[in-house]
Amino acid sequence: MYVPNHFAIDGREALCKIIRSHPLGVLITMTPHGLDANHLPFELDLERQVLLAHVARANPVWQRCEDGMDVLVIFQGAEHYISPNWYPSKHELHRQVPTWNYEVVHVHGRLTVHDDERFVRDVVGRLTRTNEASEQNPWKMGDSAPEFIDSMLRSIVGIEIAIGRLEGKSKLSQNREDRDRLTAADVLSQRGETELAQAMRSAKWDSLRRS
Repeated sequence: MYVPNHFAIDGREALCKIIRSHPLGVLITMTPHGLDANHLPFELDLERQVLLAHVARANPVWQRCEDGMDVLVIFQGAEHYISPNWYPSKHELHRQVPTWNYEVVHVHGRLTVHDDERFVRDVVGRLTRTNEASEQNPWKMGDSAPEFIDSMLRSIVGIEIAIGRLEGKSKLSQNREDRDRLTAADVLSQRGETELAQAMRSAKWDSLRRS
């Protein structure tokens, strides 16, 4: 991924925050039939430095990927189109063009397949606890009949990705004047894009790195 210095995300904590806020990742693998992409919700386990997920047993990806295969997982954070009309300087100089602001994290790692009921049950339990945490009455596997859960678990296969390298890009108009960046953030906020707007407000402009 091309990452100019002024758009690079510094710090593992910031990278992990995006992953946890936007856990639906794109698992990209190279198979005998060419590149393959699967959209999967991931659980980030920082203690073990792994990503955890599961795929349908009917999905051939788990059979086409050898253990230890290099893979890439992409997590797309907040994003939105930016009109040059949102920049105050545009109306003075008429030297601005449209762009797209976004945050994204790429995880490079090695994949291991776990066709194992105990592993899969743990992954599903983790994902459930994480994503049900904000519910007033969180759903849990124990809410369903054991035989139903057992049958569902038999229909999926576990995926574990040992994290090798993280890289992130945060394109938030850091190469624009503060007044342009902040005004664009205000427009986004008015349109309900509060996450991206807040990220833009927190970004820093570096005049030495403008491009």
